[in-house]
Amino acid sequence: MSKYSPLGDFLRKQRTKLVPLTFSEIERLTGVKLPRSAQRREWWSNNPDNSVLTKVWIEAGFRSEQVDMRHGKLTFRRVEETGPPNPARPPAKRAATEKPFHPLFGLMKGLTQVAPGVDLTAPADPDWGKVYD
Repeated sequence: MSKYSPLGDFLRKQRTKLVPLTFSEIERLTGVKLPRSAQRREWWSNNPDNSVLTKVWIEAGFRSEQVDMRHGKLTFRRVEETGPPNPARPPAKRAATEKPFHPLFGLMKGLTQVAPGVDLTAPADPDWGKVYD
C-alpha cells in the first residue's frame, strides 16, 4: 500500500469520466505533501515509471490531463476499458450535461451502398501517380 493509495480509492469511487482536482486537494486526500518534483509538469505525465503517484492513478483507471502548473490543478480522465468489465470498478455514469453524441450522429447510416466487385482501396484514378513528360 502506497502513501498515495487514498487518491486511487477516491478516483475509483468517482462516477464521471472527468475528475478535476487541485494539487492541494490531492494533498488533503492523501494526507501527504506533494514533493518538490510535483512542481514540474513532467512529474504529472502518464509514464508509470515516473512516480508512485502516477502508478496509483493509472491503476485506478485514469490518465492525467490539462495540467495547469500556474494554478496548481489538473484533470483525471477515466480510461475506457477494452476488455471484459471489471466488477471491482462500476461503470462511469454520464454527467447530466454530457451527451453521448451529436443529434445528427448516424443520420446517413445505411444510406450508402457499395456495388459488388468495387474495391474501395483501389485509386479512383489509376494514372494519378504517373509522371507525364
